[in-house]
Amino acid sequence: MKRKKLMVLLMTLSLASGTLAGCGSGTDTAPAQTISAETAEAVTSEVDTEADTVSENETPEASLYPLPTAAEDADIYVEPIPDISDDFIRGMDVSSILVEEKSGVKYYNADGVEQDVFTTMAQAGVNYARIRVWNDPYDEDGNGYGGGNNDLPTAIELGKRASDNGMKVCIDFHYSDFWADPKRQHAPKAWEGMSLEEKTNALYEYTRDSLTQLLDAGVNVCMVQVGNETNNGMAGETQFPNVAQLMNAGSKAVREVSESYGKEIKVALHYTDANDFDKIDSILYKLSSFQVDYDIFALSYYPYWHGTFESLQKVMANIQDKYGKETLVAETAYCYTTEDTDGSGNSVGEDDLIAAYAATVQSQSAALRDVCAAADEAGALGVFYWEGAWITVGDVNADNSPVWEEFGSGWASSYAADYDPDDAGLYYGGCSWDNQALFSTDGMPLASLNTYKWLKYGTNAELKVDFIPAVNVVCNVDEELSLPEEVDVVYNNRAYNTSVPVEWYEEQTSNIDTSKAGTYEIWGRLLDENAESDTPNEVSCTVTVDLLNYVLNPGFEDSDTSMWNASYEGDANPTDFQQKEADAHSGEYAFHFWSESDMDFAIEQEITGLDSGTYSLKAYFQGGDINEDAVMELYAVSSDGTEYSDAFTAQGYANWQEPDVSDIQVTDGTLKIGVRIKCNANGWGTVDDFVLNKIN
Repeated sequence: MKRKKLMVLLMTLSLASGTLAGCGSGTDTAPAQTISAETAEAVTSEVDTEADTVSENETPEASLYPLPTAAEDADIYVEPIPDISDDFIRGMDVSSILVEEKSGVKYYNADGVEQDVFTTMAQAGVNYARIRVWNDPYDEDGNGYGGGNNDLPTAIELGKRASDNGMKVCIDFHYSDFWADPKRQHAPKAWEGMSLEEKTNALYEYTRDSLTQLLDAGVNVCMVQVGNETNNGMAGETQFPNVAQLMNAGSKAVREVSESYGKEIKVALHYTDANDFDKIDSILYKLSSFQVDYDIFALSYYPYWHGTFESLQKVMANIQDKYGKETLVAETAYCYTTEDTDGSGNSVGEDDLIAAYAATVQSQSAALRDVCAAADEAGALGVFYWEGAWITVGDVNADNSPVWEEFGSGWASSYAADYDPDDAGLYYGGCSWDNQALFSTDGMPLASLNTYKWLKYGTNAELKVDFIPAVNVVCNVDEELSLPEEVDVVYNNRAYNTSVPVEWYEEQTSNIDTSKAGTYEIWGRLLDENAESDTPNEVSCTVTVDLLNYVLNPGFEDSDTSMWNASYEGDANPTDFQQKEADAHSGEYAFHFWSESDMDFAIEQEITGLDSGTYSLKAYFQGGDINEDAVMELYAVSSDGTEYSDAFTAQGYANWQEPDVSDIQVTDGTLKIGVRIKCNANGWGTVDDFVLNKIN
């Protein structure tokens, strides 16, 4: 207990002398001030009475809005994460807030009273603000590129407001004048034409000077991102040795400023593709090989884009165990609605939803909670939610483009065309993130905003239905339709998820014609005697009458690939079931091949239990660097040895070819289907999405 008393005393003395709030260790750069003996005695006395209740982890900024010490009553259910630390980063990217407010947006607290949005977020448990910085997001006439117009003065203003509300701050240097991500890493205009050495010095000086200005302004910077989603380069450089040199320049600047201010500031590098273990491991290996100096390997992880929590945790474990680096989720989000609230289109819509979460406030909260749980279990430092306050400006039904253009509150303005002509110059407009915000269109906080503060103890909430998953039935042409007798029901507390009997309306089912292809929507009544009064009592079902695919695991998405037999000539197998969404026709997996030697291989599946009749077969292929004399065929072989085949060629990356074989006769229920390839060394490609239909 003596150690706790000493810590509190030192903190109190530090506050009394005007010390800048620190993130770990810290010293004051202001002139020293004195404290009277009477004041010291009073402070010591106060410490004696309060020391038992002070946590060793507590800091001045964390004590502004203490986290709950027990479950609270709420409109949504949050499952507790009992072992999560109060120091777990409960972060929010706040970069758009200033231009939102300039555009007329007002933010309110839960009581409907207008309030500084930073205060509202801090009261909801947000303890860390993330702020992007662009070097010069303006054209030659001073018109902003939009997306927040996030220059250094904007970052300083946002950072001060965050710091005043007890938050730590992560500065996200893009080293660009506009968005930097896997699609683009444009160098700032002022750095164009520079040699690598000149650019290295410019980046070092820019980082050092910017960070100095932020700290001098009172911004509680505790983390600096050297680059943003730098998978494919940084500041106009794409070769890894060059990127590594730039990263070390940025890191050097942070280390020097950190030392001069006596303040711990961690260096983070930021990448996406958190679902691609091999890609991330390759990046980590290169960073180690080039001796890049950093503390945190940060990941973007959006549940609808980046795979399972298990794959995220596997990557995070590798970062820590193999390379000895800390990790965190730098960006995540989920939608509370699929509606477009500003007329400018959304990045995520109905087709992006994943099975575990609907587009509801409850599901949005559950998704954020589950990301935090996965990150915490993996030993990560925490999670940042991306742009939770970026909402609609102006009237929802109005043309708000003049406001977006003037204040930069859309994702891009037309003025960005001179800097990013191929993307922003073509698709500029409003916010594409409004349906993933943690505030409603009128600036009211959604219940999901409070997820962070409820992580440890959860909430007490009335058991309610969150959503009923979509019911989809596929029926083969000319076969009997079979409808489900029960449907799933998902509750706010997922532990109560169940299946409920359903009675489909006969007047609708009788109109379904299974003799030809077609799509129907029918409704049924839930037979749930225990349902609450507000529980939905009807459910819809989409019935698709179509040709069924008889290939098992046709796109290799299931981990069980035992139904497929891959054979090859030679000592080394040139094939694998590759998890790489960019190389798959659909989903994340495809059958992949490459070798530094000539290749001769096949992949085949024997299908049994087929009805006699006529069938068609097709598959999808993309590849390159394959000679014209290569043999590549899609084939089917019946039990009597009759072979049906179609040859195809490689037409380059993502230029998918669709070989097909028709008039395949099946007489005894068995058919072998597959692809055979014989080609030169260093040829490459993927095969995906086999389809075998009965057509007669």
